[in-house]
Amino acid sequence: MAEFEGSADRLVGDVDCTAAGKPLCDSNGVQGFPTIKYGDPNNLEDYQGGRDFDALKKFADESLGPSCGPSNIDLCDDDQKKEIEKYTGMSADELDAAIKTAEEGLKEAEETFKTDVEKLQKTYEGLMKAKDDAIAAIKAGGLGMMKSVKASAGGAKEEL
Repeated sequence: MAEFEGSADRLVGDVDCTAAGKPLCDSNGVQGFPTIKYGDPNNLEDYQGGRDFDALKKFADESLGPSCGPSNIDLCDDDQKKEIEKYTGMSADELDAAIKTAEEGLKEAEETFKTDVEKLQKTYEGLMKAKDDAIAAIKAGGLGMMKSVKASAGGAKEEL
């Protein structure tokens, strides 16, 4: 944070999501700690890069600062400008409805993910039990005794 203190176009800060910052964290989808977000304050993105100082500094130098948006239209490409014009032309109610629909899609994707992960966990646990049971049955079926008999009958000796 000290590296960018006083910067006119970059803000690096921290929020305590367990105290006064909890509402801000909740509204931005922070679910675990530490979480690093970046970008337009109205549309923060998840940072996925390295967590050491050099990686964070490089990312901040290259990626933080003014970006395309309604307040920086000059930084947008033609497609982004068209998208901004499309949304600017919508009424507040239309924009609210579109945002709600998109957010419901995000919520549905998250719920589908969680449900499918739970199914995978149950499948994994079932497979682990089946494997453990098979190993136990094979060992109970005399594998150890067979190896002992073979070794005592002049078969290949194994050293420990």
